[in-house]
Amino acid sequence: MIIGGPSSQIKVKTLWCAAETSVSHENLTKLNCGITVSNSTMLDSATPHDKITTAASGFVLEDVPHLSAYIPHLQTYPDPLQDNPSYSVVAQYYVNVDDTIAQQIVVHKNSPRGTHFRRAGPAQKVYFDSEEVHACIVTCGGLCPGLNTVIREIVCGLYHMYGVHKVLGIQGGYPGFYSRNTVPLTPKVVNDIHKRGGSILGTSYGGHDTSKIVDSIQDRGINQVYILGGYGTQYEAAMIFEEVRRRGLKVAVVGIPKTIDNDIPVIDKSIGFDTAVEEAQRAINSAHVEAESAENGIGVVKLMGRYSGFIAMYATLASRDVDCCLIPESPFYLEGPGGLLEFIEKRLKEQGHMVIVIAEGAGQELLSGNPSIVNKPDASADKLFPDVGLWLSQKIKDHFEKRQKMAINLKYIDPTYMIRAIPSNASDNVYCTLLAQSAVHGAMAGYTGFTVGPVNGRNCYIPFHLINEGEKRVVITDRMWARLLSSTHQPCFLNPKEITGEREERTENQTTDGQNHSEIAD
Repeated sequence: MIIGGPSSQIKVKTLWCAAETSVSHENLTKLNCGITVSNSTMLDSATPHDKITTAASGFVLEDVPHLSAYIPHLQTYPDPLQDNPSYSVVAQYYVNVDDTIAQQIVVHKNSPRGTHFRRAGPAQKVYFDSEEVHACIVTCGGLCPGLNTVIREIVCGLYHMYGVHKVLGIQGGYPGFYSRNTVPLTPKVVNDIHKRGGSILGTSYGGHDTSKIVDSIQDRGINQVYILGGYGTQYEAAMIFEEVRRRGLKVAVVGIPKTIDNDIPVIDKSIGFDTAVEEAQRAINSAHVEAESAENGIGVVKLMGRYSGFIAMYATLASRDVDCCLIPESPFYLEGPGGLLEFIEKRLKEQGHMVIVIAEGAGQELLSGNPSIVNKPDASADKLFPDVGLWLSQKIKDHFEKRQKMAINLKYIDPTYMIRAIPSNASDNVYCTLLAQSAVHGAMAGYTGFTVGPVNGRNCYIPFHLINEGEKRVVITDRMWARLLSSTHQPCFLNPKEITGEREERTENQTTDGQNHSEIAD
């Protein structure tokens, strides 16, 4: 697959379920927006594959599937936006078919051009007639701020931008597809739902049966499926897309990234994250007031973050009242020189109080095998974690009771469900609107099998396989973590043996490669 002339020397990588060889050259050109693919490069239609053309400049386009890749001779229609009075004042509202967004924004002048994604936005030609569209929306997994806003904006976007009047809400998550739990959605029905927390459609964990779900989609005549969910939900959405493609159905399957932990890879952030960080400030402020009002007061706040500590990190940086932040990516230990308990004692002597923020997944290796403190909050299929906040609070109390030199006053706050259940703030409301409208534009343009999300501030279409490669984590060799350490003045809490091992490895790397591989970057 080559973009541009022979002198361009561009490497392009696309992942989409390959077309039948009967797909016309015209449709292939439409599919790839000016990118020519010869029939000799087409792959077996039963399996998705990477298609790579290597060239010197190192440009990689991670393209997304298109309906015309497996349904030949699809009819196209003019985009209804051209007659929409709301867009008449916009100088250029169609996205250029060759627009891409770079994943890596900081490069050297001689660096490869790197991975790019297709830019989201309206297309001049659409692959659905507005009157034939029958869309559905489903929310899966746990609650987070912004779900109702996305639902509202998908419905209103389809209705007001494209004239689509048939939108169905699937109630109760994935099982709602085959348990016949549905509700018609219109702009009037969803008008005020963004002011409420939760999801008007309800949600659930699990219950995913790919064959039954696609049977339901087919039986109902649904041809656009919008799926709101996190890492697991997007993985299951990819399975739905594969089954839809296998059956040759004209159905666009679109994911919208929803996880309060912000652990979905590639994208800048997921919906609800800004609101979660803002709401976490209330808990941190309460902990600070309690700690500051008592002699040797300690406030412990547990925040969400099973595997990724983004909420804890950003809430700590935003607060400036936190003395110690503990996240899953940065190990810590309690006892001995340089340990957490020694630091707590030192900070209490210095200022008479302290606030500790801990992510729910932090320190799990220290408290495994403590079934008495396992927290079972919901029916999630995720591994159950012991409540690290309760465990840490008790460890701190036990330590100071044994020392008998310093009486402490500890308050433990867990605001998890208060944060998950609130409406989204202004920042997230705007973000949800952009995501929802980008999802609608992509589906109408015939793209499928993708998640929409921002990369370096621009919304893109990202193939499911990249979203499902693993959770995004905080990089503790990154400057953002260094900023946090500078703000809290906490030690790194690494075990002395680990520090020695890291130094030896760094020395070895410098000897073999002539450079330091622990270079810090944003």
